[in-house]
Amino acid sequence: MSNTALNFTEILGECGVETEPPAEVIKKITELEEFYDVSDLVEIYNYILLNVKNYDLLSGVIKLSDSHKSSSTLSILVNMLLLKILEQDNSEELVNIRVLCAKAISNYKDTSTLGTLLYCLNNKNENYKVRLACADALGRIGDKYAVASLIDVVKDENEKSVYVKESATFALGLIGDTSAIDPLVAIMEAKQGIWDKFSFLKEKIVEVLGKLNINNSKVLRVFKTSLMDSSPMVRINTIEALMNSEYEEAPELIRTALKDEDEEVQRNALIALYNINGRDILDEVISLPVYSKFLKEEAQNLINEYEGEDYE
Repeated sequence: MSNTALNFTEILGECGVETEPPAEVIKKITELEEFYDVSDLVEIYNYILLNVKNYDLLSGVIKLSDSHKSSSTLSILVNMLLLKILEQDNSEELVNIRVLCAKAISNYKDTSTLGTLLYCLNNKNENYKVRLACADALGRIGDKYAVASLIDVVKDENEKSVYVKESATFALGLIGDTSAIDPLVAIMEAKQGIWDKFSFLKEKIVEVLGKLNINNSKVLRVFKTSLMDSSPMVRINTIEALMNSEYEEAPELIRTALKDEDEEVQRNALIALYNINGRDILDEVISLPVYSKFLKEEAQNLINEYEGEDYE
């Protein structure tokens, strides 16, 4: 069908936009794919996004439009994110729609949207869920232009939301630009008293440094310190980062965690060493009295699970 023949009022009426539950309407809108070509579908989706105020319907149509990724739809999504189309309210429903817009925008991988995403991310008066979604979108688009702004968010001591910091850190990991290494190292090493209360952030920074690591001595220094962090999860993330690194010192550093006070840290260290060096570490743990009963049982379990044999 030619898009010049579209009668939006009639189409929406047939879909029951004003009379039926949103789930049923979305089902009918989905079925339009059988009768209209892509250009017509895009016109219909765009009309709904511009004219319908039901949040459930908008959510469904945003998801449907993602399969076509039309530039005209992208423009509408950007405006919705900026609140230029919907009524400016602070309802949870509107926040969720804007979050969904940011996610949909990221799927386009269009660098022209970076300015909008950065604007929302850097606006501290913005809803934190929207800021999280924008940080994630920047990471998924993967353009290095966003790196400096993301670093600024992570190191901003006046940023109230640790979740926004974490999301910005995660985005840096997705982008994978090594220019983030020095700032992230500086964050981990500076003013430790301030960062100690942000254990989740430290976990994420260690994880990202592991992904960015190119045998960097500064990163290794951070890993050594993080193995003694008060948070077990920071220590566990450090073990994983070391396991996947190319540092010659990695096995010996991980080995120190076999005697960690936390059993989960011990277990992760054992698994990491097994992945690096194989069966020998399991035999050592089982045979030597310096290792805990818990760790010996874990070593035996690994032998039974992966090597199919009992150790006596």
